[in-house]
Amino acid sequence: MVTAMTDARERAWTAAAAVKDPEVPVLTIEDLGVLRDIAVDGDRIRVDITPTYSGCPAMDAIRDDVVLALTDAGFDDVEVRLVLSPAWTTDWMSADGKRKLTEYGIAPPTGRAAHGGPIRLVLSVRCPRCGSLDTREISRFGSTSCKALYECRACLEPFDHFKAI
Repeated sequence: MVTAMTDARERAWTAAAAVKDPEVPVLTIEDLGVLRDIAVDGDRIRVDITPTYSGCPAMDAIRDDVVLALTDAGFDDVEVRLVLSPAWTTDWMSADGKRKLTEYGIAPPTGRAAHGGPIRLVLSVRCPRCGSLDTREISRFGSTSCKALYECRACLEPFDHFKAI
């Protein structure tokens, strides 16, 4: 019984982990660290996801995509819960996810998020196109709330920067 539950959890995790982020389609919800937990209780699968922001509009689409991925994988009774605590942090992003962001043209977060200590200041953000550190923030909010809009002074290209939170 335990082996069957472990196998079911692994199959469910694999299916859910492959769900793409609708706002940055080169990332999976596992890359982002949004996929937090999967539990198996008999035939029921419970999936916990945490939004990057509490008002993230992509969470409804992610929830629906997780349910679809799991039903396609043969699970009939799927519950997806939105878990707000602990709050998501860019520390949960995988190294592979950060690499994918750079290749996609979005500067990934660097360093670690502040937790009860001093608030870090971003002195410069590396341009994902040319690698220059001669960049400037144009707007604190980019194409989505979790990104800021930057401009590279070297190659003159605008780019999003995934904010460290």
